[in-house]
Amino acid sequence: MIDVTQLPEQLKEIVEDFSLADGQEKLELLLQYSESLPPIPENKKQSQDEMEQVPECMTPVFIQSESDGEKMHFYFEVPPESPTVRGFAAILAFGLNGLTPEEILQVPNEFYQTLGLESLLSYQRMHGFSGILAHIKRLAAAELNGQFLDKSP
Repeated sequence: MIDVTQLPEQLKEIVEDFSLADGQEKLELLLQYSESLPPIPENKKQSQDEMEQVPECMTPVFIQSESDGEKMHFYFEVPPESPTVRGFAAILAFGLNGLTPEEILQVPNEFYQTLGLESLLSYQRMHGFSGILAHIKRLAAAELNGQFLDKSP
């Protein structure tokens, strides 16, 4: 069992929002997140070709990360015709942006199960969520190991 109180504050708030929703409301909340996925900032668009693809997702999901030397930020490119996956990306963007690599690595791999979506979405979709989180954790680990190249604020 995952201890929600151990999650980073912004991720804990997202989990609490989902815990208050029932069945179809959870899907509607996921779609709201999908619609609120932040666009890639203008100063990052020129390096869009440097985005990394998440191979675990059937939907083309691309991630770009940056660090200010302490905290990490993630930018996602997910097709609008994939609202479920866009919702996953938005949850992770809102839940993990501004955290240190150490804080990101401490997020339980199965935290997404606390959202209560597994009975509403296919195993394949949930595996995609897991894959996006795993990719973010690889980026955080690379940052800790000094392999991260973009140090722009």
